[in-house]
Amino acid sequence: MSKDKTETGDKPAKGKSPIMLIAITAVLMLAVGGGGAFAMVKMGIIGGGKSEHVKEDNSPKLIRKGQEDPYAAKPAEGGKEGEGAVKEVEGEGGSPYKTSYYTFSEDFTSNLKNSSALVQISVACSTHRDGRVLMWLKKHELAIRSEMLAVLADTPEEEVSTVEGKEKLQKRLTASINHVLTEEEGFGGIDAVYFKSFLVQ
Repeated sequence: MSKDKTETGDKPAKGKSPIMLIAITAVLMLAVGGGGAFAMVKMGIIGGGKSEHVKEDNSPKLIRKGQEDPYAAKPAEGGKEGEGAVKEVEGEGGSPYKTSYYTFSEDFTSNLKNSSALVQISVACSTHRDGRVLMWLKKHELAIRSEMLAVLADTPEEEVSTVEGKEKLQKRLTASINHVLTEEEGFGGIDAVYFKSFLVQ
């Protein structure tokens, strides 16, 4: 009998210890796991939550007609052109956005692809975005001119002799300006390029 008491008395004591250890371990794992899950939810890793470090959209904004542009440049005074002249225009109809024009300070002269002919153009471009785009045009005009001259040099003579070819060239020049601005500033913003003069000789 004393043998049975010792066995039955010892076994429950030994049995409680591993069960208690397992229970404590399980509670700790849940607490750590719950804390880890909470941290992952806060960081946006799980649960579809947004990260606290969401990058703010700081790109140039479209400016509506009548809206004040906090980055507005001074328009060209006295109608003077050149030296990166800027004009802001607000028409009554058409686009709901203000249009700003930038005139490149010098003409562009380049040879044409597989031809002895030269093209000389005077160029302006437009944007509906805030004044930062115009500031970037002036700031990176040298790199933009280089890119635009490369586009001109890659243009066949027969292309510039038609209206459709000139329109295609305008789109390619627009893309080249936006390419430089995107590389340098992270955003393009130019809507169109316009020819003020166009001479092939």
